[in-house]
Amino acid sequence: MSKKVQIRLARREGVAIAAILTLVHRSSVVYKYGCSEARYHNLGGMPFLFWKLIEESKAAGAQEIDFGRSDLDNQGLITFKDRFGTRKKLITYIRYPEAGTLGATSRWTVQAIRDLFSIMPDALLPTVGRVLYRHIG
Repeated sequence: MSKKVQIRLARREGVAIAAILTLVHRSSVVYKYGCSEARYHNLGGMPFLFWKLIEESKAAGAQEIDFGRSDLDNQGLITFKDRFGTRKKLITYIRYPEAGTLGATSRWTVQAIRDLFSIMPDALLPTVGRVLYRHIG
């Protein structure tokens, strides 16, 4: 498995109808993101891409395919993954600080920083990120 990141794309008559992004970590292939064009759901682009993922991963020697996380309230996605025989496990997240524990000043600061970054030219973002990462990363 030489390619660590792959984007698989399904097309119909030159039109992209579905895509998935996968990562390779050791002997596992991890599904990270996927999208599809609702107008073409009847063509089965996502099932096709997952089937190709399984075939290619097996041929490349992968030991496991991780179908990724699903929100508990997204029953359609859970059912889709279940049909491939996936194994579920509950993931617990711990966040610090807990949501809602920021003071009014902290919330204002966070919003001001978000606003600043949203209007900053894209070309500056990598440089600013490298400088700030040392201090807040």
